[in-house]
Amino acid sequence: MSAIDTAELAIDQRAARGSTSPVLGMTLFVASEAMFFAAFFGAYFTIYAATTVWPPLRIPIPDLPIPSIATTLLISSSFFLQAGVRAARRGDAQRVNRWLGVTIVLGIAFLTLQMVDYSRIGFSIHDGTYASLFFVMTGLHTAHVLGGVLFMMLVFAQSRTGQLSGEHHEPLEAAAIYWHFVDIVWVGLFLVFYVLTQSGT
Repeated sequence: MSAIDTAELAIDQRAARGSTSPVLGMTLFVASEAMFFAAFFGAYFTIYAATTVWPPLRIPIPDLPIPSIATTLLISSSFFLQAGVRAARRGDAQRVNRWLGVTIVLGIAFLTLQMVDYSRIGFSIHDGTYASLFFVMTGLHTAHVLGGVLFMMLVFAQSRTGQLSGEHHEPLEAAAIYWHFVDIVWVGLFLVFYVLTQSGT
């Protein structure tokens, strides 16, 4: 086998490994979930465009303080997680564990605040279209956050047991892709259900 053939074989092997990596799998999963949420946002804005008063007058306008704090925590967690990814690329396991731990704590704090907000919201899922969309869309997002926290706990366990390294940290990269997606979706939900509804129109 010539040197050229050997080089081409090595490239093909790397491509094959990459095509089955957790990163590619997560990218495809996030793309499908993005279309899923896009359909809900599309339905929301279609109904919004056909309504003169939104949310309906009988629906209390959601308060901003708790969701604003939750949003700050979730956005901050993405920066900490990305710091963990950079540390993993350098092979710095100690900082990977630190930033992953912080991200997990912030994710749990977000979930706690979300439950508190649900308990104070002032309407239920049965109170019309707006209320149904609110609980379905934010509830699905909450489930995604919970899944992300559990996923990162598994990655954290891998890191603590030495299964991640500078050469092998694809699970962490995949977790970061998922978590950043979760953050972006929440920003959209926060703007739609909390910020833009403050005028009541």
